[in-house]
Amino acid sequence: MAWWWRCAERLFALYFVSHVPITLLIDLQPLLPAAGLYPRSLTELLEWYAVTFRDPMMMQPPEWFKAFMYCEAFLQMPFFPIAAYAFIKGGCKWIRTPAIIYSTHVATSLVAILAHILFHDFSKSEHLGPRTQQERLILLSIYIPYLLIPLLILFTMLYSPQYNQVEKRKRK
Repeated sequence: MAWWWRCAERLFALYFVSHVPITLLIDLQPLLPAAGLYPRSLTELLEWYAVTFRDPMMMQPPEWFKAFMYCEAFLQMPFFPIAAYAFIKGGCKWIRTPAIIYSTHVATSLVAILAHILFHDFSKSEHLGPRTQQERLILLSIYIPYLLIPLLILFTMLYSPQYNQVEKRKRK
């Protein structure tokens, strides 16, 4: 069973390592659109993504979505390299509480985003949003890994004997 936990740690490490460039190069662009910080190729990549997958939230995010983006920038982004290190090294019990906080926060945020994708009327959006159920499901498939992996992290931190051992302290 130890091999399963090590595979899970590698998946988590890959998730956090890959999240750094995705966050810095793509996800934070809507917060700084006029700043000119991003090269044209990256802004075109974001535009391609938004048009191809019909994701208007990335081109003109609602205020509540911007709040999640600020959380990603200032709370999650500093955590990514720390978590990547812990899961690459493996068996770092000190990551348990921060990982529980992170995964709970992200899962809660994603529930709101997924509900918006499924139920919002995008016909009034300035940018093209999903029109059919199939388009909604395709967009959902882009976001769903960012719910499932944090849930897997949460359950691993809560139920894995590797991370959930109670250490007995000696009394003096």
